[in-house]
Order: sequence, then structure tokens, then C-alpha cells
Amino acid sequence: MIDDPPKVLVCDKVHKAGIGMLIDAGFEVTVADGITYEALLNVISEYDVVIVRSRTRISRDVMKAAKKLKVVARVGAGTDNIDVDAAHELGIRVICAGDAVANATAELTLGLMLALSRNICSLNEEMKKGGWPKGKHEGVELRGKTVGIIGAGRVGRRVAELTRAFGMEVLLNDVVPIPEDFLKKISGKVLPLVDLLKVSDYITLHVSLTSSTRNLINKDNIHFVKQGAFLVNTSRGAVLDEEALYEALVTGRLRGAALDVYYVEPPINKKLLELPNVICTPHIGAQTLEAQEKASVEVASKIIESLSYITLR
Repeated sequence: MIDDPPKVLVCDKVHKAGIGMLIDAGFEVTVADGITYEALLNVISEYDVVIVRSRTRISRDVMKAAKKLKVVARVGAGTDNIDVDAAHELGIRVICAGDAVANATAELTLGLMLALSRNICSLNEEMKKGGWPKGKHEGVELRGKTVGIIGAGRVGRRVAELTRAFGMEVLLNDVVPIPEDFLKKISGKVLPLVDLLKVSDYITLHVSLTSSTRNLINKDNIHFVKQGAFLVNTSRGAVLDEEALYEALVTGRLRGAALDVYYVEPPINKKLLELPNVICTPHIGAQTLEAQEKASVEVASKIIESLSYITLR
């Protein structure tokens, strides 16, 4: 047991496995899932560690109000709801659990690709209304098509493996070099962004949100997209210009799009969501029982390791 246990504040719903690990390691854990931003500002000074998912924003003001804060942990991938620059300036460690949620997000991507390809959502809706729309919507197969994966991190690489198993040709684009052994494993090729857009039947986005990826797909490059392609975004909403996407969908440049993330969440761009060739899910990429348990355990392990390192240093 730790003599003077670090205090942990859990701001969002987190799987009990990770919380149990922290308690067993001697941490004092307070679960306040659903805490408001104002309430967080008022209590953060008491805590050494704060754990969030995507709902809670950890701003510079929050960190400045935190007199003891040593670690900010995100139970998921990405840190766009955390002011990482402020954390670095203040000596606060930021950790996340990208490995744990990669497969879940990749599987959702494949599910959305299949739903787009076979018109599953619209057919389901018509059936539930009493219809029998057999022959109304002709689908397409994934096998033999080209998928363009933008962002070859954990999720992007898993999508590459899964799509290759479906018999697709895999193209990748990233700002960092992609290991040759991985490219060989999936028989993949690396292309510049515009070249990838021109030849891909399916385009999937798997990049982190940074200043350089904001509006990565925009009005200046979306017209390069192959006529009749499908687009899937399970990364971050702001990497895709929603107005440019809308125009590409209504003009038929894109045959369809599937979105799990949005510029504003919950989304307010109703004209985009109401298009018949758009499938929407409410940011559920990491929302599986397995991913949430793994993510909580990964974050708890990193917190324990981080606090031990800070204590020993």
C-alpha cells in the first residue's frame, strides 16, 4: 500500500477493471462520471490524476487550477480534448490507450464499409416499414476494390489487414514512413494524398486531429476523389470539411459516406446527416466491451507506472 495515496478523479464512465487495479495498487479513486466543467475546475486541485474519455475537456485553465496534478489519462485514442501543450509546460504527463481500442475502431470501419456497399441501413428501414425492397438497391462487393487508408497508425494498419483479408487492394498515406515489412505483409502501396484519392473506391480516415490534419479533406482536394467512391470517417470529425463532403455527396462525386465522428458532437449539421447516402453512428469506434476493458486496464497500468517513476525520480 502507498502511505500517502495519490488521489484519482474519474470524470467519465470507465470500465471497473482499471478502477479496480488502481484501488488494489493503493490509489484513492473518486468516480464522478458526468462531472461538469465548472465542477471540475472547483475540485481538480485535490487530485494527482484525472481520467477522462472523450466527453471531458482538460483545458489549460483546468490544469492551472490543479495544484497537485501529475497525470492526465485518456481511456481511448487521441488527445484532442486535452491541452497537451499546456500539460508539457506544466510538467503534467499525458497518457492514452490507443492500442486497446484500435481493433474495435477498425472493425467498425469495416462494418460501415459493408453497410454502405450493400445499402444495409436503408433496406432495414424499408423492411421495418413493411416493404420488400428486393431489387431496389443493387450493392457492390469489397473484393477486388481499392481501399485508400489515410493514416497508418494502429487503427489504419488494422484496417489494412482486415480489408486485405476481404481481397481488396490496399493503398496507404501518412506523414511518417510506413515500415516496409508491414507493406510487404499486406501487399500495400504508399501514395501521395491526391493520387490516393484519384484511384480509391473506398477512402477511410484514421489520422489524429492536429493543426496539420484539420480539414485534411477539403474543397480543394475532394474533387480529386474517384467518381462514385465511398468515404468512411472514424477518426475525428474536424479532419473532414463537412461542407465539402456535403457537396461531393449531393453532386454524386461520392456515392456515399459513413460517419462516426463530427465537427461538433453531438452533430448540428443536419443537412449532411439527413442525406439518404449518409450513414451515421454516434462516435462508437471504441465502444465495445472488449475495448473498454482493455483501455481501462492499459490506462491504469500506465498510471501506476507513471506515478512510480515520478515518486522514484
